[in-house]
Amino acid sequence: MTTTVTQRWPAARRIALLADTHGALADDLLPGLAAADLVVHAGDVGGGAVLDTLAALAPTLAVAGNNDVTAKWPRDEAARLAALPAALAIELRGGTLVVVHGHQWSNARLRHARLRAAWPRARLVVYGHSHRRLQDASALPWVVNPGAAGRARAYGGAGWLGLSVGARDWYVAENGFAPDQRVPPVPRQNEGVPP
Repeated sequence: MTTTVTQRWPAARRIALLADTHGALADDLLPGLAAADLVVHAGDVGGGAVLDTLAALAPTLAVAGNNDVTAKWPRDEAARLAALPAALAIELRGGTLVVVHGHQWSNARLRHARLRAAWPRARLVVYGHSHRRLQDASALPWVVNPGAAGRARAYGGAGWLGLSVGARDWYVAENGFAPDQRVPPVPRQNEGVPP
């Protein structure tokens, strides 16, 4: 199992979820990302310049992707690259957001089931790698992929997902923070399935 680093962000209400910039963040995404309390990058960052651009907008957390390797990052950023964890568990109001790149689960057909099995107590798992935006609400925890936020294989155009967090209700929306899709809470042991 992937080692997970845990962080607490109880005050974050608007979290921008993005992935797969590969060193080139799409400029037209910046105004929307600026409304975030926290930016979370699900790997294949491509270099510290992307993290610096995001950090100028909001505090930024990121995980390493399969292309976040010394051969593909600027040579003087080796320490910064080495500091990227393989997985993050971010404790927010009302639950835990898990962030991983997803390449660790190579079988795409089984990836969501394996992510759910690895983090069954998470409320939402976000991953990248496929460059395809999706929201899988077929089981708990929800599994989402924000698609590519860069220029490489940005199917349907570069984009991101906005996670709006409250003590009870969480919502996911494409390219913003409007309440689109409600993310149900994960039931505690001995509780029924949420409404």
